[in-house]
Amino acid sequence: MSLLFPALTEDPGERVALRFGERSLTYARLAAAAGAVGRRVAGRERVAVWATPELETAVAVVGVLLAGVAAVPLNPRSGEKELGHILADSAPSLVLAAPGAELPPVLAALERVDVDVRATAPLPDGHAGEEDPALVVYTSGTTGPPKGAVIPRRAVATTLDALADAWQWTGDDVLVQGLPLFHVHGLVLGVLGPLRRGGAVRHLGRFGTEGVARELSTGATMLFAVPTMYHRIAEALPGDPALAKALAGARLLVSGSAALPVHDHERIAAATGRRVIERYGMTETLMNTSVRADGEARAGTVGVPLPGVELRLVEEDGTALTAYDGETVGEIQVRGPNLFTEYLNRPDATAAAFTADGFFRTGDMAVRDPDGYVRIVGRKATDLIKSGGYKIGAGEIENALLEHPGVREAAVTGEPDADLGERVVAWIVPADPQSPPGAEELADHVARRLAPHKRPRAVRLLDALPRNDMGKIMKRALPHG
Repeated sequence: MSLLFPALTEDPGERVALRFGERSLTYARLAAAAGAVGRRVAGRERVAVWATPELETAVAVVGVLLAGVAAVPLNPRSGEKELGHILADSAPSLVLAAPGAELPPVLAALERVDVDVRATAPLPDGHAGEEDPALVVYTSGTTGPPKGAVIPRRAVATTLDALADAWQWTGDDVLVQGLPLFHVHGLVLGVLGPLRRGGAVRHLGRFGTEGVARELSTGATMLFAVPTMYHRIAEALPGDPALAKALAGARLLVSGSAALPVHDHERIAAATGRRVIERYGMTETLMNTSVRADGEARAGTVGVPLPGVELRLVEEDGTALTAYDGETVGEIQVRGPNLFTEYLNRPDATAAAFTADGFFRTGDMAVRDPDGYVRIVGRKATDLIKSGGYKIGAGEIENALLEHPGVREAAVTGEPDADLGERVVAWIVPADPQSPPGAEELADHVARRLAPHKRPRAVRLLDALPRNDMGKIMKRALPHG
């Protein structure tokens, strides 16, 4: 029971564990409220959680985990069809929700239990083993319905402890974040992480630079955010000295869920003297790599493998790269205690995801520097462009384009070309729609920074790029992507 959250069973005192806006719970109150949830769900196999960015969601998930039951976080913004699939696939026996939360009709047949954060009950006698499921998190599948990644308690504990090692994360840290609570980033790292350390989390509910400045200037030590949030911070910094001062005083600024453009890295560092560090993970693996707190915060990289994680890059035929030169692109494969157990009810998909020697095929393409630093260049399915005999990663071209003053947003894809096999296509949201940069100007800009064969052969202008809840660009939604 105390395996994941020792601070709940020790003398918790009156230290604040969770704060959402004006509402907060001490460790003692969290133990009591989560205990009530745990006793309510004890003996179930899986329980759904309506994962709004509220105190009740955190209490619900902690209570479910204390009972040794698996939590299935539901995205409140999911459509009826997707929710229907998740419910049919995971078969939860009830749904936990905040009082007053309006649930869609597709959930009507499921028993509902409202979470009362004032309730009091002893901690349940959960007898879960480390291989037992903690969470079933549904991945946003690019093809077909989402798959439920079964994440064992062992993966949650080992990932959070590895991050504690990499980030020197302790119970003295206070984390500020405004991330959704149905993803690994916001829920596992951003809520369960502080609670495992015995620290505190302050959730903004809705992300805003004012909230970040307020919390970091009043005791918060760490910020977790996604690139779209850091972009908003970078845009606000020139006119907001209070924000710059607050960020300068933070112990750690961490970005994840997608690559942080180098341009935003540099703008934040110039204004605050602090460098954002990046880490790399996914639903199925939790966290794989990170820039360490005591290491070099090298812009554009996701650092080195975390303790316990084996990482290799492989060629298309599965042959592992033997030397890392910072240039050769390979697919990332990982093995370690951070991995998920299976895709729920999908034995074929589970088997296909792993190699014969137990490595998970991430589908992410990267290069690795001689000193072990990993730089991700994109997804195998959408970001690896084979042009003129070269393997080109879309990510580095996107970074180069974002350094052009006339470019606000950029995405890069490949499309068939009779001569080159594939040609590089740049999708641009111009800084000034009335006078966008020309295609030749952008091609020359990329060629000077990278190499001539990486220059875009076509430029398409858009008003905005399609993005998901975590700010990732959805390239399959581009008009001809």
